Order: sequence, then structure tokens, then C-alpha cells
Amino acid sequence: MKAIAIERNGGPDVLSLHDIPVPEVRPGEALVKIEASGINYIDTYFRSGLYKVPQFPFVLGREAAGTVESVGAGVESIAVGDRVASASFAGAYAEYASVPADQLVPIPDGVSSRDAAALMLQGMTAHYLIDGSYDLKKGDVALVHAGAGGVGLLLTQLAKARGATVITTISTPEKAALSKKAGADHTIDYTKLDFQAEVRRITDGAGVHVVYDSVGKTTWEKSLKCLRRRGSFVLFGASSGAVPPFDLQLLAQNGSLFASRPTLVDFIATPDELRRRSSEIFAAVLDGSLSLRVEHTYPLADAARAHTELEARATTGKLLLLP
Repeated sequence: MKAIAIERNGGPDVLSLHDIPVPEVRPGEALVKIEASGINYIDTYFRSGLYKVPQFPFVLGREAAGTVESVGAGVESIAVGDRVASASFAGAYAEYASVPADQLVPIPDGVSSRDAAALMLQGMTAHYLIDGSYDLKKGDVALVHAGAGGVGLLLTQLAKARGATVITTISTPEKAALSKKAGADHTIDYTKLDFQAEVRRITDGAGVHVVYDSVGKTTWEKSLKCLRRRGSFVLFGASSGAVPPFDLQLLAQNGSLFASRPTLVDFIATPDELRRRSSEIFAAVLDGSLSLRVEHTYPLADAARAHTELEARATTGKLLLLP
């Protein structure tokens, strides 16, 4: 089968197309013929070396959707022919992958495999950010960095559905329009304005209840200063680089703040929680309350171009590979 693998860490140029064997199906697993794979910033972390890989060559990708081709011993929750999706693939940039059956969720009728692949990681990330990491409620004010990105657009919609006021940061008028369409009450062009000063202006000096920060290195200090007393700084990504170690006294100095670094795996740690989050996201798409934007699809061989465009912040919404 064809797969995108890396043999060393580096830039997008280290992504290359390989011919590798179709994975063997072990007990408790299912072999999935992949129809669409999600491209996410976490993939760039494994590629670059920010996150360590267990061995080389390493097939990238965690998020995909497709059809079950075969099942291993002891699998009863799914069957051959089922349409399934997961954010727990080990090597989703490929034509096939073998996945633990309890990490797969059924795709409901009315949701395409492409949309399912686009929703699993980013959709459930947006879900746990407002439900579990910081439980957003009516009347809260939230700052969402990268408001026109894949998570940002979904997070904005879910936050508005809960009755929150949403402020987003964006970098172009086009991205501002997309963020507004998703429901943002205010957008801040961080290339022209100081987002900290703008947040304070918009909130009449009070600050926000929560900052959802996927940018990291270039935003975290000012993000803390955007928070009101006892506010929450939720760091869930590092698109500009990792946040350096810092003195926790900063949290006290800025108003007895809370800071967390959540990751999706801990919010879908059991099959029941995985099914709950995925089913609620799918239901929101089906009833029209959550709109999904798939901006670009790429053939598998163009993974390097996809990573280049993602890291250049030249994209909005969701990016998919189509094996």
C-alpha cells in the first residue's frame, strides 16, 4: 500500500511516499480502508521532532475515516463493511491502517467519510475545550486564537451555542469574514493591532474568562494578561513554538489564574466518553447547528505541500488527504 512516512525529522521535504505492507490485524483491532485522512498541526510536531516518534520510518497521521475491511479476534463492536472514523489511528497518512476497535466510532447516515475525517480530531478538540477543559457557560467571554483555523471555526460555533461572547484573533480580512460567519462577536487582526490592548478595550478593562490558545510561544504571555481575575488559560497547541518554562508566580501576579495544557487523548480516554463526544459533534452537524469547512483536499502524494501551506498559515478550515 502507499503511505506517507518520514525517515528523519525536519521540514515538509522529509515527507515521502513509501510502498509498505498492509498492516496485519491483531486481536481487538480492525483493518480500515481509509477514504480520507485529516491533516492537523500535531502531525507537524511529529514531523519536526517537537514530539518524538517511536521509530523511523514513521507513518504520520492520527485522524481518518473509511470502511472496515476485516476484524481481529474478539472484535464484536464493529463489522466488515461498517463506515467508521477515529482520531486514534497509528499512521493515517496511508491507504490502510489497523486500529483498536474500541477507538473507532460509527459514522451516522448523512455524514460523509470526508466530513467524518474532518471532525474527529478538531471537532472533538473543540468539544472538550468547552466541555471538560473549561466548562464554558452562558455569559462567559472567551478569546480564541487562530479563529479562522479548523479548530477555531468549530470552537467559535460551539461557544456561541453555549451563549458565550467570542473574541478571535485573525490575520487577514478574509479570515475575519470567516470567523464572523462562524459567530465571532469581535475579531482582532493581530498583524495590525495589539490583541492584549484590544481585548481589554472590548471588555471595558475586565478581561476574558478563558483564553483558548493553540499558538503558544508568541501569544502565551499576552494571553495571560487578557484574563480577568481567576480566569483560565487553556493551551492546546504550539503552532508558533513551545511555551517556555515559566514561573508559576506569574499566575498569581495576573489575578490568581488557572493554566492547563490539555490533550484530546485524556478527554476520550474511555469508549463511553469517545462515543459521547463524537456523537454530539455528529449530531450538531446533522441538525445544522455546526457547519464544517473543508477548505482543501490533497492527494496522498502531496502531503508535503499540505504541510507547507498549513505552517505558512495560508489555509483556513480543514485540510484532508485523499489516499
